[in-house]
Amino acid sequence: MSRKTTAGPDLDDISWQIIEQLQEDGRRSYGAIAKAVGLSEAAVRQRVQRLTEAGVMQIVAVTDPLLVGAHRQAMVGVRVSGPIEPVAAALSDMPETIYVVLCAGGFDLLCEIVCDDDAHLADVLASRIRTIPGVAGTESFVYLQLRKESYRWGTH
Repeated sequence: MSRKTTAGPDLDDISWQIIEQLQEDGRRSYGAIAKAVGLSEAAVRQRVQRLTEAGVMQIVAVTDPLLVGAHRQAMVGVRVSGPIEPVAAALSDMPETIYVVLCAGGFDLLCEIVCDDDAHLADVLASRIRTIPGVAGTESFVYLQLRKESYRWGTH
């Protein structure tokens, strides 16, 4: 059974199984994945390469910002006056941003930022985000504790 995606390549069940294997453990060997999905190691290696080159998935190390020196995370809701794309591009270019999404509702954009501390967060908000041409307003949601972070969506 093939799960049709709305954008990007049509993925067959084997591709979905490979993605699921890597979501469970991004360091899982091609040999172990091959045994689990019923392909050769070379075939799995080729599929993983095609999936990463197509932008379907990335294999990365995910860190907990609090454990690597960044002591303040926040989601910033951004209201835009005028075109949204230039504001989204400016936010995306900031090294502190790890997530920028165009959305519907009370905000035009949501931007997740990671900062060293409260002073750094205040500076990013006041001197950088709020000064971007087109930003009409912001609302910040400071993270107190991370309770869940999952990258296993899409396969279940």
